Amino acid sequence: MQINTGIAAEDRAAIAESLSRLLADTYTLYLKTHGFHWNVTGPMFQTLHTMFEQQYTELWTALDEIAERIRSLGQPAPGSYAAFAKLTSIEEEEGVPEAKDMVRQLVAGHEAVAKTARSIFPAAEEGQDEVTADLLTQRMQVHEKTAWMLRSLLD
Repeated sequence: MQINTGIAAEDRAAIAESLSRLLADTYTLYLKTHGFHWNVTGPMFQTLHTMFEQQYTELWTALDEIAERIRSLGQPAPGSYAAFAKLTSIEEEEGVPEAKDMVRQLVAGHEAVAKTARSIFPAAEEGQDEVTADLLTQRMQVHEKTAWMLRSLLD
């Protein structure tokens, strides 16, 4: 059955393609944050361990929201490591950095996701897709606030 929500098919496809990059960035940041949660050590262990858990839990919930928006637009959501690796702007961490470097990497990751979300607005506006614009605003708010909180640990 055809989708008839007032967003043209080509606009839906362009928005979904952009949201796929946001999904990939979010998933990569989720994996990095969860790995850091498991492996953080040092004097700030308890603070960072707890903070990282809160952050990866929030990211996990966001993944579903983003993927479901892609599906609502009539497109398949990427769902493999290979697809995410091609789409993400966030570099993976293969080692176990020191706690402060973990924090620095997560600041950069949250800022990257905020930039990716911000880059999708033109496509959402072109398609008059207020639902996606709202999702993007919510995601940017979370990522900018989280980056600020993490950055505050480095002062």
